[in-house]
Amino acid sequence: MTTNKELLAAEAGALAKTARIKYFDIVIDSGKGALLKDVEGHTYLDLLASASSTNTGHAHPKVVAAIQQQAAKIIQYTPAYFANSPAAELAQKLADIAPISGPVKVAWGNSGSDANDGIIKFARAFTGRQYLVSFMGAYHGSTYGSLSTSAVSLNMARKIGPLLSGVVKVPYPDPWHRLPDESETAFVDRMFAAFLEPFKTYLPAEETAVIMMEPIQGDGGIVKAPSEFVKRVVDFAHQHGILFAVDEVNQGLGRTGKMWSIQHFGIEPDLMSVGKSIASGLPLSAVVGRAEVMDSLPAPGHLFTTSGNPVTTAAALATLDVIQEENLPERSARLGKLAADFFAEQAEKHAFIGNWRMYGLDGGIDIVDPQTKAADPVATTKLIYRIFQLGAIMISLKENILRFQPPLVITEKQLQQAFAILAQAFAELEMGKLVLPENAAQIGW
Repeated sequence: MTTNKELLAAEAGALAKTARIKYFDIVIDSGKGALLKDVEGHTYLDLLASASSTNTGHAHPKVVAAIQQQAAKIIQYTPAYFANSPAAELAQKLADIAPISGPVKVAWGNSGSDANDGIIKFARAFTGRQYLVSFMGAYHGSTYGSLSTSAVSLNMARKIGPLLSGVVKVPYPDPWHRLPDESETAFVDRMFAAFLEPFKTYLPAEETAVIMMEPIQGDGGIVKAPSEFVKRVVDFAHQHGILFAVDEVNQGLGRTGKMWSIQHFGIEPDLMSVGKSIASGLPLSAVVGRAEVMDSLPAPGHLFTTSGNPVTTAAALATLDVIQEENLPERSARLGKLAADFFAEQAEKHAFIGNWRMYGLDGGIDIVDPQTKAADPVATTKLIYRIFQLGAIMISLKENILRFQPPLVITEKQLQQAFAILAQAFAELEMGKLVLPENAAQIGW
């Protein structure tokens, strides 16, 4: 039997350092629903869903069948020149379910990163303006445009500048960082004033093309902006002819208890990026937007040889069917309440659980020093490693946030098993029983 250690050692000589954020020394071999197996046959509950790219779970029969049937017909012929049946059908379906009124059009890509690059291109083409506004804590991707608008890791800026020009970053309104005794209204007022400051001092609104936002930040910590703040931003944008774009790559497709995270805010975007779970993890993305905006950029301004290919779009059609037929957004909302109750109960027991938030099966749990309430990355790493030893895959965000994003098809029994594992790890940390793994310095972002 080939072991995890042997395969990782063989890979290490050929894999660049930047190609993986290290967590656990396993090699994934197979998966079914919310379960994973490594090459040694160990089984794990998946609480990450491949970074929210497998909302329909692993190897869903309907998605597998769609891939197999399409692959037997034709795997690839570039959609850059010729249409294919699955992509033609998917474009119409995606336009129909987009949270945007009026005529909507779609452009394909291969990843959420290039979809966010697409937002930049379409916004600049439509408005004729250069400046781009994004938020601190954002993760929009790793291509140059999406990376330039991101602000979640210094390693996304080190050694690779200069980045895309014209990008201005403003503070994200993380409600868990409200000042002591600060009301939500006062917090929104303060954060919106900070948002406006660049426009008052050096950023001409009339030269700004787009404001890009994760309404609920993903890699920034699973954090939802106050609805009133987002409404003010959108109102400001439209008063000044600025487009408002949302990144639904991580948080879309049922993850938050609604089909799209922006639906929690009662707001319609002008542009939207979709990726990750759109094809159950196969490489497919889309920019979706108002038709007049999408038609502002001629070919080949945003097309790729393999984007929208027959197999990935067939998988996406099946994925959307599964999401709708199995009511996964509603299921996420219902099971998310169970998760919220669990973490509320655990926070009462353990002072090292600071702020936590749950939006459907989509949560962030801050691990803090019980006395100072400062972030505790050491305790966080101890926890995720112990959770791994107990049979579940959970990783950290930033330095001290547990990321809870299981596949939306996870069964209630599996969810309760996950709660039991987490409760044991929390209890053992409380009792001082947990130790750091030998490679602790290499683990995490």
